[in-house]
Amino acid sequence: MSQFPDDGNGDMLQALVDAGVDITQSMSLDFYLVFPDQAKAEQALAALVASELDGEVELNLNDLNQWELIVALQMVPEHAAITAKEVELDKFAKKFAGYNDGWGVMQHQDGDDDFDDEHDHECDDDCGHQH
Repeated sequence: MSQFPDDGNGDMLQALVDAGVDITQSMSLDFYLVFPDQAKAEQALAALVASELDGEVELNLNDLNQWELIVALQMVPEHAAITAKEVELDKFAKKFAGYNDGWGVMQHQDGDDDFDDEHDHECDDDCGHQH
């Protein structure tokens, strides 16, 4: 029986718990904002960078050939907080004809507890991760 509401965010949180992740700790959550074209995505990126957003933003062309902004925010993954952040980011993305497309946690699923600098994508020169 899940300890979370029966929705997409609840399912994600339950999956993290099942994978042995301590969700009482602050961690980097990636929120995905999808835009219809590169120009709109770059406008949104500029607006996010200019805002008071406390996090890292990365522009990416995803597997579906959609332009997406990955907004990495350091936060405790609580259901209400995640849901509120998704609503806020969706409202923001709509100004640029985009939408919020969910969230995730960059991590290795093999139960290790070292999430400090573990991520699954290949960093390039433009990547904002601190090494």
